[in-house]
Amino acid sequence: MAQAATPASSASASAGRRHAADAQRIPRADAGAPAVEERGLEGLRSALGTSTPRPHPSPQRTSVSVAATDIPFLDDAQRRSPATDSEQLRRLIALRERKPGTDTAVAVVAAPSAFAVGNAPGQTAAGPAAVGDQAPAPARAARTDIDALRRLIALRERKPLPAVADAGPPAFDVAPSAAGAPPGLVPRRSLDRSLPGEEIAPGLYFQQAHLPLPLPASALSLGFAKRADETVEPQRLLFFDTETTGLAGGTGTRAFMIGAADWHRDPLHGDGLRIRQLTIASLAAEPAMLREFARWLSPDTMLSSYNGRCYDAPLLNTRYRLARLPNPLSGLDHVDLLFPTRRLYRGVWENCKLATIERELLRILREDDLPGAQAPAAWLQYLRGGSAALLRRVIAHNHQDVATLAQLLPRLVQAHAELAAAE
Repeated sequence: MAQAATPASSASASAGRRHAADAQRIPRADAGAPAVEERGLEGLRSALGTSTPRPHPSPQRTSVSVAATDIPFLDDAQRRSPATDSEQLRRLIALRERKPGTDTAVAVVAAPSAFAVGNAPGQTAAGPAAVGDQAPAPARAARTDIDALRRLIALRERKPLPAVADAGPPAFDVAPSAAGAPPGLVPRRSLDRSLPGEEIAPGLYFQQAHLPLPLPASALSLGFAKRADETVEPQRLLFFDTETTGLAGGTGTRAFMIGAADWHRDPLHGDGLRIRQLTIASLAAEPAMLREFARWLSPDTMLSSYNGRCYDAPLLNTRYRLARLPNPLSGLDHVDLLFPTRRLYRGVWENCKLATIERELLRILREDDLPGAQAPAAWLQYLRGGSAALLRRVIAHNHQDVATLAQLLPRLVQAHAELAAAE
C-alpha cells in the first residue's frame, strides 16, 4: 500500500511545483498592461475583419490600471447570455472613451475575458504569455476600436420592438442617407385599402352592376349541350364564377369571391344583365358570403359556368359543408359551357380558354386584365395588410367572366342551330 501511494504523492508534489513556478512567472498587474490590452484588441479586430488602424499623434499617454472587479467577467465554463456580454462591452467602451487630447490605455487584469473572440498573438489556449519584458505598444486610434465594439454589440443584441396596441402603422419611413449622416424620416404613403361596393356584413363587400344587354325573346334550346328536347327560360339561368386561393381544391382551398349574372327586369334601368359580386376581406366573413349567395338561388334556378361542374360547384359544396350550412347547390340543374365549346371549336383556335373564346368568337378584348392565376396572390396580399389595387383588378376580371358567360350561351345556341340546319 505504501508503494502504491508513492506515485500519487510524487505527482501531487510535481503539480505543486509547476503551480509555484507559474505563479513566479505571472507579471504584476501594472507590468506590460498596454501590451496585454493591445493583444486583446488585435484579436478582436482580427475576428471582426478590421485592419490595424493608423496611429494618430497623441500629446501624452498615461496608463490606468483597472481591477478585475470593475469588469465582471464570467467563467468560460459558464453559459453567458448576450445581455451580459453587451453590458461588459458597454463598460469597456465607457473606459475607452476619454476627453479629446488624451489617449488613455486601459490595462485589464483578469483571466481571459468573456468578450475575447480568439487567442491574441502570443497567447495560447492555456492563457496569455508573459509580457513583462516587452516594450509598450505603439499608439493607435481608440475610435476604431470603439466602433468595432459597437458593431459587436449590434450583433449580440437582437431586441424585439415593443408592441403597441392599436397604434397603427408608423407615420414615417427611414430614408437612406449618406455615409456618416443620420438617417432621415419621410412621410409614409397611405395604403389604398378601399374595396368597391357596400360592406353588408363585417368583412363582406357586395357590388351590383347593370349591363344593357338585350334579353332573349324566347326560351333557349339546350341542344348544344346534348339535351335536344329541353329548353330553358332566360330568367332561370344564373351564370356564376368564383375566385379562389388556388387550383388544388380540397379543404385547404376557399373561394374569396363569387360573381353571378342573370337576366333581370329592372324597374329603373330596364331589361338587361344584372351582375352581382361578393368579396370577403377576412376569413371570418366566409359564412356570411355563403349565406348571401344561397339567397340568390331558388329551386328552379339553372346554373351555368365554364368548367364549374368540375371545379367551382364541388369547391362551394365543400365550403358549405365545412361551414355547417345547408348546401343550396344540391339538386340544381347545371349547364357547363366548356364541353359544348370544345366540341364546336376544338382545333379552330389555339385553345378553348375563356379568354380565347371571348376574343375570337365574341370579339371582346380585355384591357389591363389581371390573369386569373394571379388572383390568389392579390387577395393574400390584401389580407396581409397590402394595397387593394390588385384585388380591385381581380374584381374587374370576375365581372368580365360572368358577363362573357351570359353572352356565350346564346352564341352556342345559334352555332348549334346553324350546324344542325347545314346537316
